[in-house]
Amino acid sequence: MRDDRRKPANSGELLAWYDVHARAMPWRVPPADKVAGVRPDPYRVWLSEVMLQQTTVAAVRDYFHRFTTRWPTVQDLAAAEDGDVMGEWAGLGYYARARNLLKCARVVVSDHGGVFPTTLAGLLKLPGIGPYTGAAIASIAYDLPEVVVDGNVERVMARLHDVHDPLPGSKVQLTELATALTPQARPGDYAQAVMDLGATICTPRNPACGICPWRDPCVARVEGTAAELPKKTPKKPKPTRLGIAYIARRSDGAYLLERRPDKGLLGGMLGWPGGAWSEEGAAEAPPLTADWQRLGAEARHTFTHFHLILEVRVANVAMGTNPEVGQFIEPASFRPSDLPTVMRKAFDLAVGAFDNGS
Repeated sequence: MRDDRRKPANSGELLAWYDVHARAMPWRVPPADKVAGVRPDPYRVWLSEVMLQQTTVAAVRDYFHRFTTRWPTVQDLAAAEDGDVMGEWAGLGYYARARNLLKCARVVVSDHGGVFPTTLAGLLKLPGIGPYTGAAIASIAYDLPEVVVDGNVERVMARLHDVHDPLPGSKVQLTELATALTPQARPGDYAQAVMDLGATICTPRNPACGICPWRDPCVARVEGTAAELPKKTPKKPKPTRLGIAYIARRSDGAYLLERRPDKGLLGGMLGWPGGAWSEEGAAEAPPLTADWQRLGAEARHTFTHFHLILEVRVANVAMGTNPEVGQFIEPASFRPSDLPTVMRKAFDLAVGAFDNGS
């Protein structure tokens, strides 16, 4: 970090910018509404923060709308069927979040009378709430001066102070810098303002330094290093795992599906039977005896730690067929949208084969 003797950044400059340029979010209370006395709903703040973990705002908007329409309060969510919640979450990824969402809602209702704790310490005791999410809820919902640090904030701090130590090793330093700037007044708006700054102006590529409210105190802008920050330690290449998706359709249109175990990847979600995924090769694990047809097509998907290639096999089976794995779901009860993304990709390939008479 280079020494810079010019006027340091302050939260007031950023808050003034935020009052004019705050992004409109369905879970956010705009600055003008706050002035009028409208307070953020902790339930909506919590739900949005869980959904936004490792997921973009654009991807979350529709999910948030569906969830809050179907379950407008934490009491409604706590009373929901697990399968319904997992189905609505399908496609958003990181499915442990959905399982923890239900656990947390039920604890809030059973142990806290349907009211989220009003301190960071209390929030951190809830299932699925870690330091970042807890700080975000405490700051945004309750206006507590907790430090909220996501990828946008790390990027802003790295550039503002010209920090060249790579992430993730520099996380502690960047958090300390963010802490020093977090104000006692309007900390919730400030937290959202830094995130908005990173998302709209201090972007990963081609930052718009000319219109940034922290243009003058930004050391990286002066040094000409903004575009290369923050630096990151190179990641190891992701391995590729192979598997098989067995998609059986009964003569009445029912599909054979299984509910994956709660723990593990895609936990609690519906999916196609297929056995283990392996880097060594796909394991043969048909769920029933049938004339399985190889489509010659693959469903490909990338998870956090590996790439997956699923060979898709299909079979038409008769009424009365008894599977060894899973159960047939009647056409009226099956929604392809309830499938996680990789399983939906396999289904889309299979539908074409069934429609063509395979």
